[in-house]
Amino acid sequence: MTIEMQVTKLGHSVDDFAKCMAALNEELFLKKRNSWSPRDMVAHLIGWNRYIIEGSKQIKRGELPFYDIDPGENYSKVNAALVRKYSSRDRQELLDELQASAGELKQFLLSLDPSEWDRDYGVRHQGAVITIRNTVDDLIADYAHHRKQIEE
Repeated sequence: MTIEMQVTKLGHSVDDFAKCMAALNEELFLKKRNSWSPRDMVAHLIGWNRYIIEGSKQIKRGELPFYDIDPGENYSKVNAALVRKYSSRDRQELLDELQASAGELKQFLLSLDPSEWDRDYGVRHQGAVITIRNTVDDLIADYAHHRKQIEE
């Protein structure tokens, strides 16, 4: 899959997730289910859009992305920091920030040389090769996972 195709897929994932969030009433948007509310999910994804930019730059330098160094179980430490950082309870403000951060990520990805997309820079995490492409694949899957949680 080309960078352009992946960016399009990411855009659809962001839009589908945002529509799902916009359809919730205020009470449901703020209500915790398990340990996270839909509001928390939005904050989490805003941060990951930006983390992927910095992490991709680290991958290109042959470095393990900062978020993989001590993430906690299932990235609990990293995600908790994002929920605190993007702490607004205003849905529209958060959805606007989600779109802005997704736009930053798309712009960054489209600026990459196609040879950088799938390149193995020697970065490994838990034995797996880390590339920019598979990092973006994981983010797209995360959008779908959280949208599905809300729809249920």
